[in-house]
Amino acid sequence: MNETRDAAILYLGFDDTDTKASPKGTGRTIRDFCAALPETYRLRAVLRHQLPKLPEIPYTSNNSSACAILETDDPTLAKPLFEAAAAYLAENAPDGSDPGVCLAVSSAVDAGLVDFALSCNGGRVSQQAAMTAATGVFLAGVGGTNDGIIGATAAVGLTRHGWCGRFIELGDMRRLPETVAVAELQRRGIEVVSVDRDALVPMPGDAIATGGWLRPSLWAGRPVLQVRAQGLGRWTAALGKRDGKAA
Repeated sequence: MNETRDAAILYLGFDDTDTKASPKGTGRTIRDFCAALPETYRLRAVLRHQLPKLPEIPYTSNNSSACAILETDDPTLAKPLFEAAAAYLAENAPDGSDPGVCLAVSSAVDAGLVDFALSCNGGRVSQQAAMTAATGVFLAGVGGTNDGIIGATAAVGLTRHGWCGRFIELGDMRRLPETVAVAELQRRGIEVVSVDRDALVPMPGDAIATGGWLRPSLWAGRPVLQVRAQGLGRWTAALGKRDGKAA
């Protein structure tokens, strides 16, 4: 998901926007924020990124952060978007949360920021490391300990990395029926890949049972739905829904 010739791609990262008692998680929070944006920002996708659940790392429930991918015709609108996001979290994040927000034009996400994001998968990192990695992009903690700047920065870097996370918003993905044809997903830019040991290639007319929970992975910078065979011409999504706060 790179910049087009006439538009800029913005990565907006949120983290630690909830508590165990709050009704929605970070994924829903960033989706709600983006839904209210003016038409000068076009939402392309929202991704959920997993970070380690280790005793030495403070987190709410699943230690996930989120990144929205937005398109704008005016790159100078990056700063106003960051300011609006920070104000939104300051107003809406519940007491006891430690929210952070990161905003970057995709071309400004350098190898150092991606390396920092990947390092977050290996254990606890510091706020200072996040601030050092975020040189040239917008970053702020807006409540509590401000630890959310770590996951927010990681969400931006992991999205740019292009090989992790899952899409929780992508076009009309959430409105598709529980059974969908491979060709319907391909028309939406979603590749379908079998992860069976002896994998066949899903054909355009084949049917995929999603259980009403369609969440492609980010592979090679593209949305890819992993499936398993359920008989000739029939597939089921390999990743299923988990109980907890809905993203």
